[in-house]
Amino acid sequence: MKYAILECGGKQYKAVEGTTIDVDRLLIEAGQEINLDAVLMVVDGDDVKVGTPSVKGARVKATVQEEFKGPKLIIFKYRPKKRIRVKTGHREKYTRLMINSIEME
Repeated sequence: MKYAILECGGKQYKAVEGTTIDVDRLLIEAGQEINLDAVLMVVDGDDVKVGTPSVKGARVKATVQEEFKGPKLIIFKYRPKKRIRVKTGHREKYTRLMINSIEME
């Protein structure tokens, strides 16, 4: 099984060909292709290549499928005996990427 560990938005993701990953929102429209060059590790069966910090010549090609919002996160601040109760929340925005290929030069 061929897969790669890549970095996008300060986080690391495992990319397998033919699957999707959800990354933090990218400013790219749906249907466009993107090349992710920050590949930290590539595994192809028993052949493992680890970068310092990234693997030279490695690239992951992906297609943007959609942008969506994640689940609602509720933040509740409470201070006992002081009548302070603050309830806020937000929803993170994500981009779904379809991994097309993992390439090595």
